[in-house]
Amino acid sequence: MSKHVFGATSVVAICGVLSGVAWAEDMPDALNALPVIDEITVFGSAGGIDEVPGAIAYIDQETLAKQSYTDILRTLRRVPGVNIAEEDGYGLRPNIGLRGSGADRSARITVMEDGVPIAPAPYAAPAAYYFPYTGRINAVEVTKGTGVVKYGPRTTGGAINLFSTPIPEENSAHVNFLLGDDDGRRLHAWAGGRSDIGPFEAGVLLETFQYDSDGFKRIDRGGDTGFDISDYVIKFGLYTKDGARFPQSFEFKYQTSDQVSNETYLGLTREDFAEKPNRRYNASQLDQFNSEHETFQGTYSIDITPNLNFNLIGYRTEFARDWFKLEKVNGVKITSILRDTITFADEFENILAAPGFVGPDDALQLRHNNREYYANGVQGILSYKTATGPIDHAFEASFRWHEDQVDRFQNFENFRAEDTLLLRTSVDPLGSDSNRIQEGEALAFFFQDNLDWGRLHATVGVRVEDIDLHRRDFGKADSDRTGVNLKTRDNSLTAVSPAFGVVYDVSDQLSLLAGVYRGFAPPSPGNAQSSEEKSTNWEAGFRWAHAGASIEAIGFFNDYKNLLGTCTESTGGTCIIGDQFDGGEVDIYGLELTATADASRWIDMPFNLPLSAVYTLTQTEFKTSFDSGFDPFGNVIAGDELPYVADNQLFLTAGAEGDRWGIEWAMFYQSERRAFAGQGPIAANELLDAHTVVDFSGYVEILDGVRVRGKVENVFNEVYIAADRPAGLRPGLLRAFWVGVDIDL
Repeated sequence: MSKHVFGATSVVAICGVLSGVAWAEDMPDALNALPVIDEITVFGSAGGIDEVPGAIAYIDQETLAKQSYTDILRTLRRVPGVNIAEEDGYGLRPNIGLRGSGADRSARITVMEDGVPIAPAPYAAPAAYYFPYTGRINAVEVTKGTGVVKYGPRTTGGAINLFSTPIPEENSAHVNFLLGDDDGRRLHAWAGGRSDIGPFEAGVLLETFQYDSDGFKRIDRGGDTGFDISDYVIKFGLYTKDGARFPQSFEFKYQTSDQVSNETYLGLTREDFAEKPNRRYNASQLDQFNSEHETFQGTYSIDITPNLNFNLIGYRTEFARDWFKLEKVNGVKITSILRDTITFADEFENILAAPGFVGPDDALQLRHNNREYYANGVQGILSYKTATGPIDHAFEASFRWHEDQVDRFQNFENFRAEDTLLLRTSVDPLGSDSNRIQEGEALAFFFQDNLDWGRLHATVGVRVEDIDLHRRDFGKADSDRTGVNLKTRDNSLTAVSPAFGVVYDVSDQLSLLAGVYRGFAPPSPGNAQSSEEKSTNWEAGFRWAHAGASIEAIGFFNDYKNLLGTCTESTGGTCIIGDQFDGGEVDIYGLELTATADASRWIDMPFNLPLSAVYTLTQTEFKTSFDSGFDPFGNVIAGDELPYVADNQLFLTAGAEGDRWGIEWAMFYQSERRAFAGQGPIAANELLDAHTVVDFSGYVEILDGVRVRGKVENVFNEVYIAADRPAGLRPGLLRAFWVGVDIDL
């Protein structure tokens, strides 16, 4: 890990409106439970969440607790417009897209924790090889539409903001402990509170999340395919008391985590998947991901007047990882081998490493994907409320300075397969595979006016990003980085992203909304010949709520002028890592529907009967033909559809809740998808099948503050192809049982 250097940035204001995941009237209370955060949301400054255009989904702590998910991909099934590509079955390295933006490593969206960009290097290398562990997250907010322009830098799809556990206002503690299949263990525990210190209140929170499992996949010769995660958070806060002339607060958060996961990029052939989907070949037995992550964050807020507020947040994140995994056999990438085991029969035999087999020295090449990242930033936001005649205004002005870096220093170790084992035969010099540094620096400004004129509510905003990207390649023969073979590439650009949205209250129950904004995503460092990602995004719809029921319907149309694809190991293929590919003009459009109700309000029942339905229709189309070295695109013909985007997604929940008990059934359906761009019927060797997964959870409060909890994930043990990349097929999580206890003190 690099040395700690404390930097600074701030939370970008939370923008949006309820999409039916939580009741509209409950949202302000939920946000008020988050100190400081509620003061820099659009809700607080604009006068109410129903007055803000754009789609937003908010999943509160109570909803998260129903299924006790630790997988962000399962959590986000409750949100319309989310495209997910599973990988390991546990969501350790999630692939998330919004409104068809592209899901690989969540690199096409903005991901934050407490408003801080949390990708290891959001500008230089946005691929999310680190993602906050959902098991310790207190709330999740997904922003799409006009509201996403506030966040940046990637606004073509949307943004996800994860809220950590707040410092409680009173002394309290919580423990959640679960035991499950495959020696699974989960522990989430925190304790904290506040006390008076002279004219101030001081608060503290101590928190940990521990999660480990032996894994549900089975290596032919045996071995651990699971993981071990440890995560710790410490928060300190200082707050002025009620009645202070200038209400102020300061919070400091330190987070650290480490992960060891025995995960691989080596999947299965279709024939082997059909026979035993949770199988792993012997050549993957040494594959292991090791990482460490740290966050330093300081947040300051002051109410200068009742109508004027200023917030400032500083942060530094550090991330180091080494994914040691099989990359090539006899110099052939495993992606090519798994696609054609006839041509590469000798290489596939080395991958199987069957009993009695002895392969040649150095045949199996395992790479240390060794990288170190850091990100620093500082951001402030000034909010001011005023009026001009009958029109109320809530002005917001913010800035962000940000810098980040990724340092790749990678090499191979070479092995021989011998009687199911892998024996090391040689080690290549350090840096002989990749030896380069990528850097990004940005200065961004955002200005917005939220106007309120009777039943009409409008938002006018603009974001400006000034970005410098650098790449220094020292060459594979200069492990000491003397610079003798140094090659540099630079790319600078300025992007202006305006946004306009409007909401009109037809009645107290019905509102209409519409908006348009310019989407943007920066190119990769060192790709000076490639353009940035640009789009014009439209949306329109309505919200209706009455008598315990609500419906939201939003149609969207994203008109991409240039859709980007960036080569990563997780995309597969033979492209060079970090290279960028321009996808040209692409149309993505669809419909998002959310409905919620409490059936107990329609029929006389002594307990609640919450119901919800979330549906997403997504259509995609390349408008131009081109040849690409980017594996998911390939050779594109105009009219082709994007890969890994399902036409239809449906999520249903049905529950029952009494005073001391509760149950919930959750069903997720995803229609078939393409593994590669194409059109017409999907070829059998490119098909990701449609599937339906049902989860069940329940709890009983046996004593005050003590709940016994049980859950089953994938109740009917649905077997399905989660992904066909980077090398072979991968299964979704098979049926898993969990039982445990919640304790609140």
